[in-house]
Amino acid sequence: MSKYDHVIEKVFLKNYTDGAIKVSFNREELAQACNDLQVSRVKNLGDIPYAYRFRRELPNTIKAKCPSNSEWIIIGKGIGSYEFRLASPGKIKPTSNRQKIKVLDATPEIVKKYAAGTDEQALLTKVRYNRLVDLFLGLTCYSIQNHLRTAIRNVGQIEIDEIYLGINKRGTHFVIPCQAKSPGDQFGIVQIMQDIEFCKSRYPNIICKPIALQFLSKNDVAILELVVEESDDIFHLSVVDERQYKLVGKDEITDDEIKLMSQLDETYR
Repeated sequence: MSKYDHVIEKVFLKNYTDGAIKVSFNREELAQACNDLQVSRVKNLGDIPYAYRFRRELPNTIKAKCPSNSEWIIIGKGIGSYEFRLASPGKIKPTSNRQKIKVLDATPEIVKKYAAGTDEQALLTKVRYNRLVDLFLGLTCYSIQNHLRTAIRNVGQIEIDEIYLGINKRGTHFVIPCQAKSPGDQFGIVQIMQDIEFCKSRYPNIICKPIALQFLSKNDVAILELVVEESDDIFHLSVVDERQYKLVGKDEITDDEIKLMSQLDETYR
């Protein structure tokens, strides 16, 4: 196990009691765990819980204390304060058998040349130029901020990849926080929860629709609208809607395909 594994394990087992579904700890306990284990102190102690919130798997000794069909997550409870909580599931990914909707690629050629690849920045750029958030939600949407880093009271530090504001035909306003992932990654419930809390704080009077964006390949994009619910002190992550889009050139979509899509649209209207 790594140094981080030993430290987070020490803190968890110190505070855990049989059957617990909430396990609180703070930054000072991380420092004390380093001392107790006689390992060099991590310079940025906050990086330890951050790593397990977004990047690393928890040690098996911690997973073993989790009921079936659920997993431990770490949420922020304020500056320097954290809590292990149960989630079912803690992570989610796009389905593998969705029909891909063809969209004529409106990304400028110069952007394609210099923003190539499937990293998160390239994904956000293609989604923005092709107005995929608008298409997915059926709203007129405007990007107002990306790569936001801020702090929320009773949560702590957060990051959001991009934020859109939207409006529908009735004039209702929406805020759409987006999380972007490269191929193969999964979306964590902690990210969606913090997005929702940010929107409650910054935009309390409009509807929040958190969405997840993921490259499936260079030109295939999955978009999921997600919701977090809580029952019996356990968090549940669910998919409200999912669509997958394929960005294509003008010669990659036939007249027959366009006609078929028109017929289907009339059928389900």
